[in-house]
Amino acid sequence: MNKKHMDKPDIVAVAKAAGVSISTVSRSFNHPELLKPATRKKIDRAVQKLGYIRNRAAQVMHGRRSGTVGLVVPTIDNAIFAELIQSFSDGLDRHGFTMLIASHGFDLEREYKMLRKLMEHRVDGLALIGLEHSEATYQLIEQQGVPTIAIWNYDDEARLSCVGVQNSEAGRLSARHLLDLGHRDIGLIFPDPAGNDRAYDRLHGALEELRLERIEVPEQWRLEAPYSILEAKRACISLLDHSPRPTAILCGNDIIAQGVLYAAKHCGVRVPEDLSVMGIGDFKGSSEIEPSLSTIRIPAKRIGALSAELITSIVAEHSEKITTTKCDLKVLTRASTSTPSRAPSR
Repeated sequence: MNKKHMDKPDIVAVAKAAGVSISTVSRSFNHPELLKPATRKKIDRAVQKLGYIRNRAAQVMHGRRSGTVGLVVPTIDNAIFAELIQSFSDGLDRHGFTMLIASHGFDLEREYKMLRKLMEHRVDGLALIGLEHSEATYQLIEQQGVPTIAIWNYDDEARLSCVGVQNSEAGRLSARHLLDLGHRDIGLIFPDPAGNDRAYDRLHGALEELRLERIEVPEQWRLEAPYSILEAKRACISLLDHSPRPTAILCGNDIIAQGVLYAAKHCGVRVPEDLSVMGIGDFKGSSEIEPSLSTIRIPAKRIGALSAELITSIVAEHSEKITTTKCDLKVLTRASTSTPSRAPSR
């Protein structure tokens, strides 16, 4: 083997090249926020010039932090968690941590297995989506003592520290928006709520708001669709092809709502003149599609940033205190909703 590749640079060489102490180099990796930007730049230049790579495995063996936080999400197959993941990753990076990500495909048993694998990699902390997890997952977290937070959902009685919104409130606000416009014939298209507390809470929040107006949604107007524009489109076409049809459709998220917009176009149904479409989430692109989508804004970037701050502080302080942070929702009225063009059928 070439000797050049055998003599790998160590932390002493980095310190010498940067003109700083070994402890300062170490601090730049473990607590970069404590150093002046100019000092960090000198060290970064030396690291890049020498091609230095830390031996994380050796650090973990000696009881030091791995510098990693695991994030387990239901899916990375669409835009639902994209802004959240990016914001969370950026926040961790500012504190010198790296994100490891895993997906469980809305399968809580698989989520437990993903958690075990991340723990095997000796992550310093974990972040999960939502507050609905298997009892085995909760037990594992308690047994191993790995700092863990829940992201996206808020509950002041949560078993984990959490940062998020009340999804039942998102459901109520979306239903109230349609009701205030004068809609009474309202259809619902939501994901399967099994193992998905976001969908469950939004659906039941919407139903509760509708019942305040003594509105019961007919079974044929209550459909399920996964987080897929194509599947939502197919489900909605079957609804729009039959009469009577609703004057508005409330969707469990913006992905489904986009599918409904495509279904309406396929069926020759005008939005919003013949059909109002309401989403939840305000995903990237929801304001640019035609017509622009009325929705409930969930502040994904803020949730991600606050979550990164929370998990890094818990790791640093070894805190076992449960902290809950509620973020605000906002109703966004855009072009996909308007007053109904016909009188209510009931």
